[in-house]
Amino acid sequence: MHRVAAVIVPPVLSFDVSIPLMVFGDDSRYDVRVCTARPGPVPTVGGPDVLVTDGLDAMDGVETVLAVGSGGEEAPPEVLDALRKAAAGGARIASLCTGAFVLAQAGLLDGRRATTHWGLAADLAARFPAIDVRPDVLFVEDGGIFTSAGAAAAIDLCLHLIRLDYGAAVANAAARLAVVSPVRPGGQAQFIETPLPPERGTSLAPTRAWALERLDRPLTLADLAGHARVSVRTLTRRFHAETGLSPLQWLLHRRVDRARELLETTELPMDQVAEKSGLGSPDSLRKHLAGRVGLTPTAYRASFTRMG
Repeated sequence: MHRVAAVIVPPVLSFDVSIPLMVFGDDSRYDVRVCTARPGPVPTVGGPDVLVTDGLDAMDGVETVLAVGSGGEEAPPEVLDALRKAAAGGARIASLCTGAFVLAQAGLLDGRRATTHWGLAADLAARFPAIDVRPDVLFVEDGGIFTSAGAAAAIDLCLHLIRLDYGAAVANAAARLAVVSPVRPGGQAQFIETPLPPERGTSLAPTRAWALERLDRPLTLADLAGHARVSVRTLTRRFHAETGLSPLQWLLHRRVDRARELLETTELPMDQVAEKSGLGSPDSLRKHLAGRVGLTPTAYRASFTRMG
């Protein structure tokens, strides 16, 4: 089993504590432990205490360590030492939201790209100038160390880690079980500058779900707007407000995701992968996949099918 240790550093949101258990905990491939420097009741921000019974020895020999919490405050020295030890021992290190401050205090982010919740990104950059802080992404990986923005972006990162471990089909199954969207690309904007239109409080989620079932067909802005029963202009504005992407950018991301899943889980020839994902041709498949992950379809299949 792939062992995961989530080290909790108060102050912490109870929601953040639940994320590793929610995403990894229902998969028999993972053994998830939650630990803290001082086992017992751990205070949460605006909520009840969370009982954490495991100490930092739960981090010994695990494959993945997640730093959760801190709110930007100083972490206990023993936590920082345990993180450095885990990293030196070859564990994959990641942080959820303000857990980036913990990794920064341990010196694990020096000279690397990293992110955190956009509201604290400037503080992270000011306090740790050796870090290349990226405030406008959902998650980022540099040198085997992963950091994520807040709330839902932390779920995105955990799903991304599952995908790296076991492929797209397993990650998408975990997303369905948690009732969240499939893996979103880490470079997507983490916050939206334009608020949702308040007049009806409507969402384009049904239209996105409808489009996901038709990725292999030509879909135009007019098709999407027709399904949503709005104008193309309103569709574009709301789409960007809800996803951070234009409708056509979102479609392209989803089609590349579908192609990746087909490459990982089937032996279809490249022309059929391109057709079923809506990318049209093997040349288009090659172009967009290389642009997203830096691999040709053949190289991608060879790299990921072994994880199945």
